[in-house]
This record gives sequence, structure tokens and C-alpha cells, in this order.
Amino acid sequence: MTNSHGPFPAHFFRRADESDDAVFYQPPRFVTHIDRATINALTDFYREAIPGGARVLDLMSSWVSHLPDDVEYERVAGLGMNEAELADNPRLDDYVVHNLNRRPELPYEDAEFDAVLNAVSIQYLTRPLDVFESVRRVLRPGGLHAVAISHRMFPQKAVAVWQSLSSADRIALVGSYFALTPGWGEPIVVDRSPPDADPLWIVAARTVEVRDDPDGEGEADADPGE
Repeated sequence: MTNSHGPFPAHFFRRADESDDAVFYQPPRFVTHIDRATINALTDFYREAIPGGARVLDLMSSWVSHLPDDVEYERVAGLGMNEAELADNPRLDDYVVHNLNRRPELPYEDAEFDAVLNAVSIQYLTRPLDVFESVRRVLRPGGLHAVAISHRMFPQKAVAVWQSLSSADRIALVGSYFALTPGWGEPIVVDRSPPDADPLWIVAARTVEVRDDPDGEGEADADPGE
């Protein structure tokens, strides 16, 4: 896997604190990063978008996954930075401690999951295109990648471009991660922001088969709402 920022300049993905992420995330933080109403809105989205029996990967996970308690999945795997938080997450069947900024390749087999989730953590990725490429690989054909974003962050670890953008431009940035990585269908944007609470937008797309057409452009078709 190449260390590629695509069309983005490298300084977009610099951070105020460039020290080892493992040190920053070593102390467990048993807190939530969006408020209760927004958590409920995200859980409702997951209930609608991910069917029971699915194989789910919670990317950049912690002690809570916001998945609905009343839905049974075949498997929920977690990948995150703090073992104590992951071990305390009751929804995870298995987990791995893994730093995506050092190793964006996911430690899973091809087509191992039906859905990959990223809840309010996309702003910390320094190699997002490489991660999106790896997410596509571990998803089955037609699998869903749902990226939930809000407005809170650890400013010392959020990448510079994220902190410089408006909410609308952050949504567009995540959409560009899909667009710049082969194998994704057209992303959709869902606004699930509750009134008088933290905002919530989900940018989601499904994996597609990319076929070469006579003009040399990829041809693909998928509906994120399937």
C-alpha cells in the first residue's frame, strides 16, 4: 500500500501534536464524544442501515459502539487504540489494538465484513485514502462504509484540514475520500442532527465492482441505501 495523500498536500494531514498516538491514547477515556440525543440518532441510523445477522467492523472503536441493543449481529469486531476501552465494550465479539496512522492496512481478510463503521473519528486519520482502500478490501461486494461526523474533537490530534473547514466542507471532504478511492459507489449524506443537540451527519457508500469501459473509465453501480 502506498502512503498517498492523493491530490491533497501533505500539510493537510499534519497535527498540532505529532507525538506517538499510542502515548496520547494510552490513558482510557470512558466518555462519549457526542451527547445522548445524538447517540440515539446514530443508533437509529445503524438500526435502519445494518440488518441483523451482519458482520460489522467498528473502526476506531472504544468502550461503546452505539449499535442497537435489540439487533443481533453475526459478529461485531472492534479496532481501536486503547485495549482497556475495547475490552470494556459489551458489543464486541473480538477486537484488535491497531494504529491506522502507522499501519492503514486493516488486519482482516478480504470480504470479511458486511459493514464498516467510523463514528466521529475520521478527523484523526492522517492517511485516509489508504484506510478507505483497505476498508473497501475487507468489505463484501455491496458492503457499507458509514462515516458519522459531528463537531467535537481532540484538537491536538485532529488533522489540520479538518480544523480549517466548515461543517459542509467536512462533509464534502469525507465524500472526496470515497470518490478518490476506487471501488466505491456514489456516497450519500444523511443529516440526523437532533434539535438542540450535537449535529450528526453520516456520509456512506457501498463497495462496487469496478470494470474498465472502452473510454478507460471505471464503471460501477451501487445504492448506499440498499
